[in-house]
Amino acid sequence: MLLISRNYKLNRLLRVDHTRFCSSLKSKTQTEIERIVRIINDHPFPDQPLHPTLRTQIPRSALSTPFVEKILGNLFGAHSNGLKAYEFFKYCLKTDSYTPSPDAFEKTLHILTRMRYFDKSWELIHRIKRAHPSLLTLKSMSIILSRIAKFQSYEETLEAFERMQRDFTWKKFGTNEFNVLLRAFCTQRQMKEARSVFHKMHSQFSPDTKTMNILLLGFKESGNVTSVELFYHEMIRRGFKPNNVTYGIRIDAFCKKGHFGDALRLFQEENCTPTLETITTLIHGAGLCKNLTKARELFDEIPQRGFEADIGAYNALLSTFVRSNDLVLAMKLMEEMERKNIEHDNVTYHTMLLGLMKLDGVDGVYGLYKKMVGKEFVPKTRTVVMLMKFFCENRRVDLGLDLWDYLLRKGYCPHGHALDLVVTGLCACGRVEEAFCCSKQMLERGRIVSERVVMMLERFLVERGEFGKLEELKGLIEKLKKLLPPNKVYVVE
Repeated sequence: MLLISRNYKLNRLLRVDHTRFCSSLKSKTQTEIERIVRIINDHPFPDQPLHPTLRTQIPRSALSTPFVEKILGNLFGAHSNGLKAYEFFKYCLKTDSYTPSPDAFEKTLHILTRMRYFDKSWELIHRIKRAHPSLLTLKSMSIILSRIAKFQSYEETLEAFERMQRDFTWKKFGTNEFNVLLRAFCTQRQMKEARSVFHKMHSQFSPDTKTMNILLLGFKESGNVTSVELFYHEMIRRGFKPNNVTYGIRIDAFCKKGHFGDALRLFQEENCTPTLETITTLIHGAGLCKNLTKARELFDEIPQRGFEADIGAYNALLSTFVRSNDLVLAMKLMEEMERKNIEHDNVTYHTMLLGLMKLDGVDGVYGLYKKMVGKEFVPKTRTVVMLMKFFCENRRVDLGLDLWDYLLRKGYCPHGHALDLVVTGLCACGRVEEAFCCSKQMLERGRIVSERVVMMLERFLVERGEFGKLEELKGLIEKLKKLLPPNKVYVVE
């Protein structure tokens, strides 16, 4: 018995040591990733080539598949210049021991297309086509077609699809590829164009239930419940059988428009199997109507239906509490998430910060902001812009600058809207030098600044007689514009 007890204690100690070792290793890896992302973002490319720096800073032996994926993921989240990310990926491709993964290729393509570097995107596709054609998946097709649909014309999007059809000779285009093209228009809420493509090409590619769900989702995203229901009945007339996804889209459409009763009736009456996603949608719909009792009831039913509440379900309930102005319950729910090891994500922080802004003022927001930063969590663009606006409008530009510096330390290049806000706040306080430095940091990282920022800094720098700084700023802008795609409005997404 004593021996068993000793073995138990020894095994427990070994498990604890293993957990600490894994945690320490993960922390070191994350620190290294952030270091490399900072090096890439801070590098003065194209004035100086990036590859020599990468060779001295990253041993080729370190270029494992997950390591490269995480760096590219951070570059994407950091709003890095697309050309720098592409240079990094090309550096990896030149390493014999490295085999690119679909995720790494897709992230690079996403970064390039987000900044409208379509020529470079096609160049990357052809590079991959020659060496790793299996990486040209439906997802990579979706990335480029969605961005072309957003930034270019209907005709150019169809031409891009036909170009892929011609170039991908090893791949026969069918219903799945047709669905990708339709999704490109639907995600941009271009339903007239999506309808046109469907009528023009459905005889060439046999549509399936997924095709109809993509179109139904497009109508839902455009915010027209009537169009959703009309197309649903058209779907039935065409002989397609609705599935759980179909009912989920319809339920979400009713919820988004505040028709929670209709959504609940559809959920209860139609022959659809409940899923965790559907229940989460209904919790969110109850929250939109501030029906706290029903939201809690639906949440409590999750384990009874054989599911386990995930981050999405918790966030939906959290949103309900915040909409009902019950921050006490919201805080308790966040604590419950921590106890159950459900990590707070960007939706959690954004929802709670929004509630604190409305009900608790600067002190409450600052408390959660410091907690978020203390956990080394980097919020997404929407939350960064929301925080920056709140800090600057409440005369706490010091906190806005603190957020700016934190993002740079983490290797991120903040969004253009965040720069607009912090520059406006700093200039209003007479802190022109710091406003100039923030703008310069943005430009040096390969991201353009808005006309609003340029005009504001020009006015203040001229008033102060600092013409040298003004010329330096304009020089950086002109140099960067030469690298950006031609004939486009230079607005950072």
